Amino acid sequence: MTADETGRAHRREAITELGDALRTLVEHATTTEVPTGDLLRAAAEIREVTARLGDRVRDRSTLSSADDLLGGVRMFNPVTGAGSALAPPLQIEVVAGVATGRCTLGRAFEGPPTFAHGGVSAMLLDQILGHAVVASGNPGMTVRLDTTYRAPVPLLTPLLLTAQVQDVAGRRVTATGTIATEADPGTPLVTATGTFVGLRAEQTHRLFGKLLRADP
Repeated sequence: MTADETGRAHRREAITELGDALRTLVEHATTTEVPTGDLLRAAAEIREVTARLGDRVRDRSTLSSADDLLGGVRMFNPVTGAGSALAPPLQIEVVAGVATGRCTLGRAFEGPPTFAHGGVSAMLLDQILGHAVVASGNPGMTVRLDTTYRAPVPLLTPLLLTAQVQDVAGRRVTATGTIATEADPGTPLVTATGTFVGLRAEQTHRLFGKLLRADP
């Protein structure tokens, strides 16, 4: 491992540690019932830490130094990113063309009381459908996502997501996926069909050319 690779690995470890702390903070901030004075003191302390992190930030057109775009490493992805305070995070593996994901949604994801917001379910499904599409060798971007809500998705409950490609027609790929609980994987709570379209070379260059050139 080169010095650059070692440095990147250490940075990813630090980002993951910060992400873990931020996710715990978000969950506690969502559920806390401490006195109002404690809330105000906590807000002031958090702003001090926020100022330190803001001393040096990247702009919209700059890839994170810990990411590897071509290698599929996105540390701040809001669904799977280990460094994201927004991510559950969803852990995904692909075996024999089937993408399988596992996560537990905390109360920060609440929509109806004790259940996940419907938009969160759609976000999770979009992500795992995309993994299945990439694994099929036909990467593309989402152009349509049809979601059916069969039953509410419970919070604080281990979830099981699955997805696989159903059809490939030129640059257009169709994939289907489900969300269920790990305890009852045969009962879908939410299902989705996604349509993905592969980018032409000129589209890739227009949208991501600068980032690809900057990616080590």
